[in-house]
Amino acid sequence: MHYQDRLRVGAAQVNATLGEVDANLAQHLDTIQDACDQGLELLVFPELSLTGYGLGSRVMQVAMPLEDPRLRELALACREMQTVVGFVEEASPGEYYNALAILQDGEIAAVHRKLNLPTYGGLEEGKWFTHGSELTHTPIRPGWSATQLICADLWNPALVHAALLPRPTVLCAPINSASGIVSDDFSNEQNWALNVRFYAMTYGTPVIMANRFGPEGQSHFWGGSRILGPRGELLAEAEAGEMLITAELSRTAIARARFELPTHRDADTPLVRELMAGYR
Repeated sequence: MHYQDRLRVGAAQVNATLGEVDANLAQHLDTIQDACDQGLELLVFPELSLTGYGLGSRVMQVAMPLEDPRLRELALACREMQTVVGFVEEASPGEYYNALAILQDGEIAAVHRKLNLPTYGGLEEGKWFTHGSELTHTPIRPGWSATQLICADLWNPALVHAALLPRPTVLCAPINSASGIVSDDFSNEQNWALNVRFYAMTYGTPVIMANRFGPEGQSHFWGGSRILGPRGELLAEAEAGEMLITAELSRTAIARARFELPTHRDADTPLVRELMAGYR
């Protein structure tokens, strides 16, 4: 079987109105229509794109069960294009997750719940959300698949290694990164570029990083959304402002990068597991 060699992908660099799910929904629908018109097959929105970030106790007010008709509306709008959307999932009364809905063909294909909830600097997600406990891996087209990690998930290299063990062809990285939110000395702008480039190059896996751009309260989300190829090369980068960026990925280029640097093939995962035994 000959798989299609090219996959058209995009990152939606948008802002969100804090706590206004319906207003953010309308923006998502417009962006999804634009992406469909451009023939995209995979589209990634930022973390918590339907709600905004600094929710605090408003988490309960914006949370959505998977049966929420607004998620169904988004799924129908996506048609065949796989779309990654950030929302607050209500798993049960009082139990909420910082989550991604992976939408395709009118359905919720999967849900990723954020694993690594940061509680440092100006971040306090562990106060409001429950930790996720599973990884996700979703087919896009024959021969193409994606795994999804949310923001701080990517600052735990072991989680990234584990997420890439099934050999997805794309890593989706929705984030919500504001300038100076970790500390005055830690540059999110510089360090995120380093982070995602390292993973793309090391694992021969294209990365789609979607960040917000714009203000929320006293925070400024700096954007910098980007799409990287399997050697860490920059295929597309957003300028300042809200916009949709696109790129075309090559399965042949992924194969060549992984053949030349076979990180997972030579990783000896059983040995890594044994060495980690006994550590918490």
